[in-house]
Amino acid sequence: MPHDPRPATALAERRQIASERSQKPPKVLLVLGHPRRGSLCEALADAYEAGAKGVGAEINRISLGELAFEANVLVPSPRDQPLEPGIADAVRLVAWAEHLVFVFPTWWGTMPACLKGFLDRVLMPGFAFADRDDGEGWDKLLVGKTAHLLTTMDTPPWVYRWIYRAPGLNALSRATLGFCGIGPVRSTIFGPVKPASAERRAEWLEQARREGLALHDGALTSGQRVRGRLAAWLASFRLQFHPMAWAAYAIGAAGAWHATGQFSWLAFWLGLACLFSLELATVFTNDTFDFESDVRNRHFGPFSGGSRVLVDGSISFAGMQIAVALTLGLFVALGLALATLVPPFPSLLILASLGVLAIGYTVPPLRFCWRGLGELDVGVTHSLGVILCGYAFQGGTWTNAWPWLIAVPLFFAILPAITLSGVPDYEADRAVGKGTIAVRLGPRVAVRLAQATTVASAVLAVALLPQLIGEGMLAAIALLIVPYAVLQIVMLERYLRQRCEPRRIDGLMAMSLTYIVWFVALPLWALL
Repeated sequence: MPHDPRPATALAERRQIASERSQKPPKVLLVLGHPRRGSLCEALADAYEAGAKGVGAEINRISLGELAFEANVLVPSPRDQPLEPGIADAVRLVAWAEHLVFVFPTWWGTMPACLKGFLDRVLMPGFAFADRDDGEGWDKLLVGKTAHLLTTMDTPPWVYRWIYRAPGLNALSRATLGFCGIGPVRSTIFGPVKPASAERRAEWLEQARREGLALHDGALTSGQRVRGRLAAWLASFRLQFHPMAWAAYAIGAAGAWHATGQFSWLAFWLGLACLFSLELATVFTNDTFDFESDVRNRHFGPFSGGSRVLVDGSISFAGMQIAVALTLGLFVALGLALATLVPPFPSLLILASLGVLAIGYTVPPLRFCWRGLGELDVGVTHSLGVILCGYAFQGGTWTNAWPWLIAVPLFFAILPAITLSGVPDYEADRAVGKGTIAVRLGPRVAVRLAQATTVASAVLAVALLPQLIGEGMLAAIALLIVPYAVLQIVMLERYLRQRCEPRRIDGLMAMSLTYIVWFVALPLWALL
C-alpha cells in the first residue's frame, strides 16, 4: 500500500510552527531529575524557573523526587504498562511543552536512576516515536520541540567532555531525545561541585537564571538558529553527488589541453562555478516538484528520496523558490561571463542544452523523470554534458569525436546507480504517477537493467578508453573496473534472490556510485 503522507506532512507543520514561535518565550516543562530535596540541582531549577517566568514564559515543573511511579518497565512494551497519575500527567505535559529542560546530577558519567526510569516510562512508542510496520527505521513524533540539559558533577567539565566524551549528555541528547525528534539539545555543565566555594555556586545560580531569561527571544540561541539554517541548506545541496560531475568536467578540460596545448584556469573555474550553480538549481527543483513523492517515501536514504528539507519543514517552499531563482540567475550570469573568455558558440549552446536537460528532469512541461526518461537524462548530463563543457571551455573543437567517445563508458556506468535509486522510491513514485524505470518496468527488471548496463560499461571501457587515452589504461581497467563490475553484478544477483522488493538499499547504492568513481578517476589520472 502507498505510504500515508500525513505523518510527514504533520512533521513539516510542526517544524513550521516551531519556526514561527522560535523568537518568543516558549512553553517550558522543567524536569528536576534529582531524587532528594535541598540539592544544588533544585536551586538551579529554581533559578532557571525564576528567569523564565521573568520574561513571560509559561512553565510547568515536575520534581522526580516527589513523583510516585514504577521506574522499571515490567511488560514487553512501556505502552502496555498502566500509567500512574503522575506519569500520565507527565505525558500530557511533554506533549504540551515546546521546550524541555532537564536539571540533574551526573553520577557515574550519566543520569540518576529516577530520571532514566522516568524517560523509560514517558517516551513510549506511539507517543514519542512510532515503529514502522516494514521494520525500516521509525517516525519521530516529538519533532519541533527543543531541549536544554543542565547538569552538575564533581568531574571537571573538560575531563567529562574530552576524556570521557560526555557519555550521559550524548545518550540523553542524541540517543533519547534526538531519537524522538527533539532538537537541537543544548547542555550546560556546572562543576566540579565539591571544591566549589559559596561564591562560585552563587555564580552558577545566576548563570541558570540568565539561561531562563534568555527564553525571551525563544528557546534557540542566535548561534543555534544560524547553524540550523546553514545545516538545512547544506543538506539541500546534496553535495555527495557533485564531485563525480566535477571530475568528468575536468576530464573534458584535460582532453582539450592535450589536444590544443593551451589551458585557461580562469575559464576552468568559471565554467565549474557555472555548472555547480546549475546542479544546485536542479536539486532544488527536484525537491520542489518531487515533494508529493518524497512526502510519501518511507524508504528514503542518503542516496534517494530527496534531501528531505521540504518534507521536514527545515526550509520553506518560498525559500526554496528563491534559491532556484538565485541559482538559475547565477548560472545565466556565469555563462555569459564565460562567453567573454571562450568562443560563444558552441559554449553557450552546450550550456543552454545542458540547462534544459537538467531543469527539465522534474520541472514541467518536460518532466523527463516522470516519463521514463529521467535515467537517460542523468546519464547524458553527467557524462557527455559536463565532459563537452570542459572540452569546449578550453578551446577544444566540440565536433571532435574524442569527448563524445570518452563519455560513452561513463554514461553506461552512471545508469546502474540512477536506475537503482528508483527501487526504494518505487511505492511513493508509483502513488503519484512518476514514471521512473522502476515504476514502468518493475523493481526486478530495473535491477536486471542495472546489471546489463554494468556489463556494458565495463566492456566499453575496455574497448574505448585505451584507444582514447593510452594503452596503459588497459591494465588499470582490467585490475579495477572489470573486477568491480563482476562484484556489482554478483551483489545485485544476490539481492534479486533474497528479497527484491522496495526497501532501502544503501549498500547497493553506495557500491553503484563508487563504481562510477573508477570511470572518472582513472581517465583523469591518466590525462594529468
